[in-house]
Amino acid sequence: MMKLGARTAPSRSLRPCRVSLGGRAMQRAAALVRRGCCPGTPGPWGRSQSSAAAEASAVLKVRPQRSRRERILTLESMNPQVKAVEYAVRGPIVLKAVELELELQRGIKKPFTEVIRANIGDAQAMGQQPITFLRQVMALCTYPNLLDSPSFPEDAKKRARRILQACGGNSLGSYSASQGVNCIREDVAAYITRRDGGVPADPDNIYLTTGASDGISTILKILVSGGGKSRTGVLIPIPQYPLYSAVISELDAVQVNYYLDEENCWALNVNELRRAVREAKEHCDPKVLCIINPGNPTGQVQSRKCIEDVIHFAWEEKLFLLADEVYQDNVYSPGCRFHSFKKVLHEMGPEYSSNVELASFHSTSKGYMGECGYRGGYMEVINLHPEIKGQLVKLLSVRLCPPVSGQAAMDIVVNPPVPGEESFEQFRREKESVLGDLAKKAKLTEDLFNQVPGVQCNPLQGAMYAFPRIFLPARAVEAAQAHTMAPDMFYCMKLLEETGICVVPGSGFGQREGTYHFRMTILPPVEKLRTVLQKVKEFHIKFLEKYA
Repeated sequence: MMKLGARTAPSRSLRPCRVSLGGRAMQRAAALVRRGCCPGTPGPWGRSQSSAAAEASAVLKVRPQRSRRERILTLESMNPQVKAVEYAVRGPIVLKAVELELELQRGIKKPFTEVIRANIGDAQAMGQQPITFLRQVMALCTYPNLLDSPSFPEDAKKRARRILQACGGNSLGSYSASQGVNCIREDVAAYITRRDGGVPADPDNIYLTTGASDGISTILKILVSGGGKSRTGVLIPIPQYPLYSAVISELDAVQVNYYLDEENCWALNVNELRRAVREAKEHCDPKVLCIINPGNPTGQVQSRKCIEDVIHFAWEEKLFLLADEVYQDNVYSPGCRFHSFKKVLHEMGPEYSSNVELASFHSTSKGYMGECGYRGGYMEVINLHPEIKGQLVKLLSVRLCPPVSGQAAMDIVVNPPVPGEESFEQFRREKESVLGDLAKKAKLTEDLFNQVPGVQCNPLQGAMYAFPRIFLPARAVEAAQAHTMAPDMFYCMKLLEETGICVVPGSGFGQREGTYHFRMTILPPVEKLRTVLQKVKEFHIKFLEKYA
């Protein structure tokens, strides 16, 4: 028997390998070489450090230590189209707002006690309560065990069962068809038919989307092509919602601006469209015309005559129409009414209705619902070439399907309670309350802004924003230039730092040269909105005094 502690010759299989060092051994060897060695000091495997270092040096000559490699993805190597994307609604001003919020949480004293996010149309974040019926159906769809509960009305249960029966495995957790759940597309088509006074809608032309934004970016992907002077030009209103300029940049298309008429309540003038197309043809191929009605950020509601003129222009110039109609429920001014492009197109006769290609969009995020987080939406595309329809479905299939919970939320928007159903009266009260409050806030905002020296605000006919014009002194413009900021960005940053109110500078939406604006949502509760407007007034007066 071998005595404990006796030394034995290692077998060949246990002898250390001296041909190469890997992993930790390589690191130890490199460290020895860097530190230097003390001759005669026992080292690994009973050898001196000097002999181990000599062996390590020999190995490292064969396999030199590698320096950290450069990163593959840098600002210089990344997709330049993505780098060109800007989205002012969540841009630098919002980053500063987040920074101020964190400082307040750490107890750092400010001239205000809270940051008010008036930069984005997020209704429920600003205190708007969800519509009860919508949340009831969503709860039932999400947790079907509740279908046996007496706490839920039968009309909510009926809708939840219909949605679930159309889902794989009777569950919102399953994928849907790429174009969306069939019964929900049928409900969307029925809604459009009712909205448009009987003008038929085909479920096969309905595509459920991840909010309206997803539909807009998807259809633009299909439309953009060519290079150089044949590159697709996309006409967008100025001021515009920054989604459009962002997607155009990402797709490397050509942005073609047409200006809304601020002096005429942000009206759309077809002569301005003609100017934009004429000039664009010198450097691109204009083939897409985007309309936002009611307008964001400007809040105008287009007249039926204006829509007819736009459709005739699109027919004449062979333009594909994109109608962003997500604010179709948000119309406040007396005498204004929402007219869908689909309905007007149909009523203009078959010469137009059979030829003009149109994609229109709606969403759960706006209106009276304010369900931004569900990311529900749809687009209806008419007069699309059958082969292109196949390409569109193929493109949509790459992302599998829009969120099924968002599809369910969209279904409730287009299929709400009707007279005679158990939930109708409560639903009607809640809807009218939200829209009634928004109408009051639209008028309040217009009136109070127009009482401030150096501020001019057009009537807020629809949507949920004010876009007032601010007249800035020359010294303020010079101060902004010294800070390498656009003058209205400088103004909005000062407003945020001194009052805690976060709004978006007009330069993020586009505006005529030499004019300055900001966009502010009207969503806060009435009394809080009144306070916000008063703070903006006080700030503006001080700002004018400082830079006069």
